[in-house]
Amino acid sequence: MASDHIIVIMYYVYILKSLKDEKLYIGSTNDLKRRLSEHNNGLNRSTKARRPFELRYYEACASKYDARKREYALKKDGKALGQLKRRISESLQ
Repeated sequence: MASDHIIVIMYYVYILKSLKDEKLYIGSTNDLKRRLSEHNNGLNRSTKARRPFELRYYEACASKYDARKREYALKKDGKALGQLKRRISESLQ
């Protein structure tokens, strides 16, 4: 009897905080550990000079499209980011 296995790939929107300048970085990925490691090892051109980083927040999305859409909203819509910052303010400090 063959068993059916369903593999679910989750995508994540994440917020990192630079320990160097305390600024936030928003991104998306399907592998949080790998992506944090890439940021902290200088493999991301836009964050290389601001290392090291700590993961301060993430949320799971069902698809890459949904994750990218949410990432874009947080980066471009000040209201969306402001609402999230208020909701998770203790995590961002």
